[in-house]
Amino acid sequence: MNEVVDQIQAAWAVAAMVPDPELPCVTVAELGILREVIAGENGTVIAQVTPTYSGCPAVQFIEDAILEALTKAGFTARIERMISPSWTTDWISDAGLAKLKDSGIAPPVKGSNSKPALFGETVVSCPKCGSQTTEKISEFGSTPCKAHYRCMACLEPFDYFKCI
Repeated sequence: MNEVVDQIQAAWAVAAMVPDPELPCVTVAELGILREVIAGENGTVIAQVTPTYSGCPAVQFIEDAILEALTKAGFTARIERMISPSWTTDWISDAGLAKLKDSGIAPPVKGSNSKPALFGETVVSCPKCGSQTTEKISEFGSTPCKAHYRCMACLEPFDYFKCI
């Protein structure tokens, strides 16, 4: 039994290090899209992955990258796409939020299911200077999951990882 637990922990460690292709500053584990690694039949490990949203263009690339990392590490593995429950930005770890901010992307505000997040304007702080005097330039930034903002204090443009 300990062998299986050790195998799963080792496989998790490998899969967890895969960077997100659109946000390489964070890993799939920090984004919360790597849900779990479990034991399958005949020593196979199964990495369970939840896409950020159904139309995410990177989901197949992410799954392939996780499978490749596990295979290169010597695991017999497969990927299982989990669509329920739906991914939420609340699953991004504190380390992931900090890495987004450090790379110049305003992290999502916690509470993705709150009325202000779903129906109102969220106050987005500038990742460079911290000012809350910002304006949305475009609903879509460099990827569909980000909006483009500008800080009115330091005048820097930046992406905001939208709350989902």
